[in-house]
Amino acid sequence: LFLVWQQMATAQGQEQRSGGVERPFVLTRGFFAGSQRYGAVWTGDNAAEWDHLKISIPMCLSLSLVGISFCGADIGGFFKNPEPELLVRWYQAGAYQPFFRAHAHVDTIRREPWLFGEENKALIREAIRQRYALLPFWYTIMYHSYRSGQPAMRPLWVEYPEDAITYSMDDQYLLGDALLVHPVTAQGARGVQVYLPGKGEVRIELGATGHDGTEDEWGPSGLDPWLSWRDGTGSTAGDAVGRSQRCSSSDEENLCAFLCCDGTAQGDLFLDDGHTFNFKTKREYLHQQFNFSGNTLTASSADPKGSFETPAWIERVVILGAGKPAAVFLKEDNGAAETRLDFIHQAETSVLTIRKPGVNIGADWSISLR
Repeated sequence: LFLVWQQMATAQGQEQRSGGVERPFVLTRGFFAGSQRYGAVWTGDNAAEWDHLKISIPMCLSLSLVGISFCGADIGGFFKNPEPELLVRWYQAGAYQPFFRAHAHVDTIRREPWLFGEENKALIREAIRQRYALLPFWYTIMYHSYRSGQPAMRPLWVEYPEDAITYSMDDQYLLGDALLVHPVTAQGARGVQVYLPGKGEVRIELGATGHDGTEDEWGPSGLDPWLSWRDGTGSTAGDAVGRSQRCSSSDEENLCAFLCCDGTAQGDLFLDDGHTFNFKTKREYLHQQFNFSGNTLTASSADPKGSFETPAWIERVVILGAGKPAAVFLKEDNGAAETRLDFIHQAETSVLTIRKPGVNIGADWSISLR
């Protein structure tokens, strides 16, 4: 109990210092039930060993299941010195855990990514870039965790309780209900053995067909992590990644829909100032719902009680699993006439990209494929 009281007192002290305006950030490795109310946790002093990379996944899954979703492990290991391959794989794994931080003992060698050669630097940069690009998605699933207690990082059996094969799996997981992640945690590996639960519900990569989940699939990843979006889901991602979250917050966004076999998909986006309690005290937030059905993508408010102005706008809409339309039209709910939009369709991958709809991320609108 002392651990949660210590964290609680620190968080409350920071909040009082700002007059109750600013959200505190408190990070601890000592915690108890209820600590999730006061800040983030990490898994403690690990070591630069492949086994420690591997066990970081079930450790965070276990913490998530008991309500502590904001968790992560020291990237690269706190003690000892990671070899280049281990450091790269750890960045790639850590980028898809809720708390993302490189941290090491003062007596270890320097670990700046540019000290490990051009190829490794590029791989680490890409992992970090993907992390920042997905911050709108991360913020939304953490919002749902805050509201409902659902784990942001969850075992497969949470979404597939009828599939007994998933009960013992702790090396692959879902972020929210949408993104399937299987980090590479074995030295020298260039792929992973992935289980795809649910018939036709998981898409391996852009444009790939669904799988029936009756057996493992070999997921070649090369030097990248293995990722897959579930069919029927949608997500938002930053298009131009800035040097920090704040630099990216007013940039354009990409909206992606991954169609089910019945041609439907849905997702949402939660957005606020990311800094104050105004989302709670003044209802200054934006919660948008996106639905694709009947060849029409619609955006509407999921919570009309909230209101938040943002300069962020939609740079492109990407729909996976769509056929080639004759034309694409945008209809805004402000009374303006329909606008015809440019698009590109890749027949070999069934990917439809609609460029520059030019609508604010918080507006209500519909895009029709005709």
